[in-house]
Amino acid sequence: MISLPALMFRTDLSTYNNYPYHPGGNVLKRILWYYCNAIFFKASIIPSSTFKVFLLKLFSAKVGKNVTVKPCVNIKYPWNLNIGDESWIGENVWIDSLVLIQIGAHVCLSQGAVLLTGSHNYKKTSFDLITKGIILEDGVWICAGAMVNPGVTVASHAVLTSGSIATKNMDAYSIYQGNPAVKIREREIS
Repeated sequence: MISLPALMFRTDLSTYNNYPYHPGGNVLKRILWYYCNAIFFKASIIPSSTFKVFLLKLFSAKVGKNVTVKPCVNIKYPWNLNIGDESWIGENVWIDSLVLIQIGAHVCLSQGAVLLTGSHNYKKTSFDLITKGIILEDGVWICAGAMVNPGVTVASHAVLTSGSIATKNMDAYSIYQGNPAVKIREREIS
């Protein structure tokens, strides 16, 4: 008797092909960004937000006024990143911008927050790449260690609490908690 797993297909990563995905930029631009990101963003040797914002713009990111970028931030592809005025990116934030991530004005990404735009199709033997953008509207707070998954829109002034994982769109002026994150109450600002 053959067991059920033996009858099922198995993941075969040797057949992986991320076609038709293209990260944007040419090969030289991607290589230059890789080293720039490693030296000036992922490391803590340059604490200056001004210099980091300059580099982001140099690599085609759209960045507003008075944006703060703390040390040890990892940004996949800056040309897929829009950041509004007065937004903060905290220590150890991972911005996996395989496709467009739109961050509004006055957004706070606290320490260790993760924005994911990529995943894999676990139903295919080839484990195909899946990408979807992320939108963080004005006034959003993604708390320490929280994660926003591909395709999620976090509406104006919503909060994703520490360690929570957003798998679906979040309503405006609402606080979400848990894995998967669920709305626990309204956000009141005085």
